[in-house]
Amino acid sequence: MKNISRILSPPRTAMEVFNLLPEGTLSEVVDNILYMSPAASHEHQRISRILLTQMHIFIEKKKLGEVFNAPLDVLLDKENAFQPDIIFISKENKGKLIPGGGFEGVPDLVIEILSSFNKNHDLVKKKKVYEQVGVKEYWVIDPVTRKARGFTLDNNAFQSLSVIIGKVKSNLLRKTFNF
Repeated sequence: MKNISRILSPPRTAMEVFNLLPEGTLSEVVDNILYMSPAASHEHQRISRILLTQMHIFIEKKKLGEVFNAPLDVLLDKENAFQPDIIFISKENKGKLIPGGGFEGVPDLVIEILSSFNKNHDLVKKKKVYEQVGVKEYWVIDPVTRKARGFTLDNNAFQSLSVIIGKVKSNLLRKTFNF
């Protein structure tokens, strides 16, 4: 009966299509446009694992909140559902973890690790959305050059932090994480 309802009322928006995709599908909705992506490279995976491990230990020890890694659907608003590489959600965050699903709301900190196919996607499109929805700190890492570029939200606009090689120096967490 479920399939008949899909035929009678097919999805009309990218978000509706996104919600029908099987779990684990590497996809995101940016400004109501659905994007599919290939699996991450080994360099990308290595950097993500190293940062996630350090952040998890630090955040747990300090009881600051929780850290998650991709693929986790982050439903920012009605037109944007991302799968950031790493997110930090503070204890004070008003968003909510969806039982059996992802996170609905705005993470406090987001880290995206670039892929050769998505540089413009992460550096321009997603950065703009993260800024608009109020992500407090955003980091973009190039796994080839190992450069990490940070942005912090100030008066509803991202201000550029320094570019650092092999490190994420989080103002929000007041901690440097090496990769």
